[in-house]
Amino acid sequence: MEYFVALALAVGLGLPIAVLSAALGQGKVGSSAMESIARQPEATSKIQVNMLIALAFIESLVIYSLLMFFMLQGKLPATEKILEIAEKAILK
Repeated sequence: MEYFVALALAVGLGLPIAVLSAALGQGKVGSSAMESIARQPEATSKIQVNMLIALAFIESLVIYSLLMFFMLQGKLPATEKILEIAEKAILK
């Protein structure tokens, strides 16, 4: 039973945490890039390339989290099955 609870928490909380973390990371990357461009306008092209690479890596982690979400969601049993297991555990 604890396995199903842990799995449900992982499915329900894993993706939102990953998305929020990625949003914060992307905001930090964008902010740092804008500050760098403001300080050194002649390095704009190098800064933009590095910023886009960093954003691609951050986004790939979110896509990986989405993939894991769908894989774990498929492992969750139906609600009726969990209720049957809970009733059996209570009756013992």
